[in-house]
Amino acid sequence: MSNNEYVVQMKGIAKVYPNGVAANQGVDFNVKKGEIHALMGENGAGKSTLMKMLFGMEQPTEGEIIINGEKVNLTSPTVAISKGIGMVHQHFMLVPSLTVAENIVLGMEPKKGAFIDYKKAVEITEEYAKKYNLHVDANAKVIDIPVGMKQKVEILKALVRGAKILILDEPTAVLTTQETAELFKELVALKEQGYTIIFISHKLKEIKQITDRLTIMRAGKSMGIYNTADITEQEISRLMVGRDVVLTVEKDKAQPTDVVLKVKDLEYTDSWNRKMLDKLSFSVRKGEILGIAGVEGNGQRELVEMLFNLNVPDAGSVTVNGTSVIAMPQSKIRELGVSLIPEDRMIYGIAASASIEENIMSDRFYKKKFNKGMLFNMDAMHEESDQLIKDYLVLCKNRNQAVGMLSGGNIQKVVVAREFSAEPTLIIADQPTRGIDVGATEFIRKKLVELSREGAAVLLVSADLNEVMELSDSLVVFYNGKIAAYFEDTSMLTDEIMGEYMLGLKKQSDEEVRRVCHE
Repeated sequence: MSNNEYVVQMKGIAKVYPNGVAANQGVDFNVKKGEIHALMGENGAGKSTLMKMLFGMEQPTEGEIIINGEKVNLTSPTVAISKGIGMVHQHFMLVPSLTVAENIVLGMEPKKGAFIDYKKAVEITEEYAKKYNLHVDANAKVIDIPVGMKQKVEILKALVRGAKILILDEPTAVLTTQETAELFKELVALKEQGYTIIFISHKLKEIKQITDRLTIMRAGKSMGIYNTADITEQEISRLMVGRDVVLTVEKDKAQPTDVVLKVKDLEYTDSWNRKMLDKLSFSVRKGEILGIAGVEGNGQRELVEMLFNLNVPDAGSVTVNGTSVIAMPQSKIRELGVSLIPEDRMIYGIAASASIEENIMSDRFYKKKFNKGMLFNMDAMHEESDQLIKDYLVLCKNRNQAVGMLSGGNIQKVVVAREFSAEPTLIIADQPTRGIDVGATEFIRKKLVELSREGAAVLLVSADLNEVMELSDSLVVFYNGKIAAYFEDTSMLTDEIMGEYMLGLKKQSDEEVRRVCHE
């Protein structure tokens, strides 16, 4: 193929930071016009750094970037946008208090005299939404719209600014199966209109489904470019992590004993007057993983909030080993042996500007082991942190590094290291592997199984159907704040069976569902 058929050529790209960390080493990355090209690799492999350079957020130490046959110097995102490059970040860059239309024209607002022409902003939004089949509510505030629509707003924002090359960073990390299917339709339509899409993802099935070619990165280097049709999921995994990854979870049959978590007739109506939990009852026993599956927005998030006092239910009870935890301070809930891996690690899991050590020690610094009278026993703290960094394979410079500087997978490992090492009797794992790479995912899943087999009760909430079906010993499906189905044995379940219950097409009898209470 002649070079002018590539819209993006990155040649010999190296990025070395002042601290000596080499994020990219001699990377070649070439993308053809009108293709969906996957950029794959574990967290910390250098994917995001490479794309930040393509979007002008960072500059390469070495190498050159050629866009549409022209060598360019992308000194800022503004320059990248002027060259037709748009980027949709994993953590959306939207202003929650503004409407969809205001977000879409932000920085390029149409004016009527000295004022913003809001009517024109709505017209622009609706025109582009129709043109690209990305349906959004132009007048809705971003804070009120579902996550799938936020994703569309971000894509429209880039298209309105003239992007012909779209970089999508983990675009499906927060989407449901249905929203993902809809997004893929829209991406294929864009491709057919001549747009080029660079798709950063860890989800092998999605990559196989949507992309034409893929580039795999490992440890800052390119492992080659492949036609997606010619490479298996196993081969992709091996190239990403340098070894075979077990994509299935090996586990002994659970031997559950006493009930640890008991939820009875839990009710909650949100501020929009939607009944999110409707007389919900179930229990989780020692030594088992109970999975919760369901399309997001059917009460899973609200349940986790009630269990860890992030919110208070309208009615019902929640007990851990017989003690009520409703409205109990979180420090006391932790003293009962409850650990939480929160859905949003950046908001609820870590303090980004604090060090790895401070994050790891945040739930245990007050314990005798770490105190010498009035003073902290810093040696004991350092030892504990270093050991957990080692045990949980956290890739970092040292314990003093700010957690926010780590890759997503390593941030999640810090959260997991703290929560799993607290000798939990109950683990609430909410989307434990969302938006993280194959290697970190495999590690976290193994640990969850290990802890459950050592006697912990595990409540697993996951939008990843494959994960929840493979990890769970028994499983419930949520629909409209209720349990639509309970499966004591997950071995015979299929995606199709699950889908029928998740979409409300089927429902088990109250008698069948009540078995999950183990009474």
